[in-house]
Amino acid sequence: MTQALLPANVDYTDVDKAALDVRLKALISVAFPTWTDLQRANFGNLLVELFNWNGDVLTFYQCKQALEAFIAWAVQRRSMIALGRVVAYTPRSAAAATVDETFSIPTVMAGTVTFPAGTTCRTKEVTDPKVFQLLAALVIPAGSTSTVGSIENSDAASDAFTSDGTPNQTFTLTDTPYLDDSAVVTVGAEPYTQVDDFLGSTATSAHFTLSTDQDDRAKITFGNGVNGKIPPVGAFTVAYTTGGGSAGNVEAATITKLDGTFTDSVGTSVVVSVTNPLAADGGEERESVEAMRLLIPASVRAQTRCISREDFEIAALLVPGVGRALMLSAIEDVGIPENRGWLYIVPPAGGVPATVLKAAVLVAVTVTRPGPTSFETSVLDPVYLTINVYARVWCRQGYTAATVGASIRAALIAWFLPNETDGTPNTTVDFGWNMKDVNGDPANLLAWSDIFDVVKDTVGVLRMGAALADFTLNGSHDNVAIDIEEFPKLGTVTLVDGATGFAM
Repeated sequence: MTQALLPANVDYTDVDKAALDVRLKALISVAFPTWTDLQRANFGNLLVELFNWNGDVLTFYQCKQALEAFIAWAVQRRSMIALGRVVAYTPRSAAAATVDETFSIPTVMAGTVTFPAGTTCRTKEVTDPKVFQLLAALVIPAGSTSTVGSIENSDAASDAFTSDGTPNQTFTLTDTPYLDDSAVVTVGAEPYTQVDDFLGSTATSAHFTLSTDQDDRAKITFGNGVNGKIPPVGAFTVAYTTGGGSAGNVEAATITKLDGTFTDSVGTSVVVSVTNPLAADGGEERESVEAMRLLIPASVRAQTRCISREDFEIAALLVPGVGRALMLSAIEDVGIPENRGWLYIVPPAGGVPATVLKAAVLVAVTVTRPGPTSFETSVLDPVYLTINVYARVWCRQGYTAATVGASIRAALIAWFLPNETDGTPNTTVDFGWNMKDVNGDPANLLAWSDIFDVVKDTVGVLRMGAALADFTLNGSHDNVAIDIEEFPKLGTVTLVDGATGFAM
């Protein structure tokens, strides 16, 4: 039996260059007793340094790769997608902004003017306009001069594939980034329906599954003939949409360019103008790695039922478009009737949630993850507590009042945003119920000092006014009381330059 040159190393933290150097030199002293000049510059010691460096690099990659197996430490998107798949969690792709667009003509025409689905409008920028497409065909009737249709910040795409009749066929869509639930698969004249899995599919079920990778490229998979129908041999098409993102949330009256030329139904050319009376909304970035780090474990807790108040909040947060959620019942608020729950939801950027979003949340907590049968849930708009800020500040040398004022306003806006840019909750603001004191009870206070520090620490601010009236929240030099269902939002910001007395 050959004796090991070195004892087994059970310290798995000995993976850096210094530790490897110690072990390698110990091995050399045992294997080559006459090699004693380990500190001299020679070719042998050069090789020792080379092996140390190589081992350090390899162990670094090994440790980083091992961390990708854990939700708490993974940093690569593909790792988080794979970890989510283990518990049947699918991260959200980007969402496209939508808005109602008004199509107008200057005079009444003899015939109808038709705009087919897919007609594109764009914002007025020359270099990087935001392109929107008409979701359904639109008509200005004869005798009318305008109509309104819904447009979306997305691009239409279509791919052609060929089925060879084998089980479990997989096809990758060409264009990116894919928008969730947009794939329309038609094989012959038969439409196929997207499902989460084939567990409930039969041999005749025209179903497919869809997954997206770390590059937002979608892949569709068909059944094996037992669970899910195999597409018959031949060509078929997949229509889908791409795009989306928060950049599509453009201001009102900015989508003013219409692509193409148009005539009425009798062939007369017509000049068409377009505009969006309201701002576009609903555009969101894809779910970030940090957001997945929070939502994957949460989805396991509320997989099938909503029982505790936290279950309702988790189910709401899993709905695209919900940034924050609070569930209250008679236990937390005596003003709520027994066996009733009021679920408040806040969009990621604040504001009032759309009716369609509230309906989706209600389905999530009553159908997808139903609560007790005798319990009634209402999904409500957030109750905002408006915070008006007044501050008298002095600027540092080299900074203008206008620049410092803009920086202060930007810092306050960021402080009051419900969600960070990566989709995770902004910990500086929350519902009053979650603002706890040292005993874990609702404190019912928004701290004056927290907002004071935001202004004081802004780059370019030299000092704040010392008088009580020099910094106030809602007109008072004090903390602001907040009810348990309220969520703070920024109101007016009034800034005065302490050196000149002028507004900043």
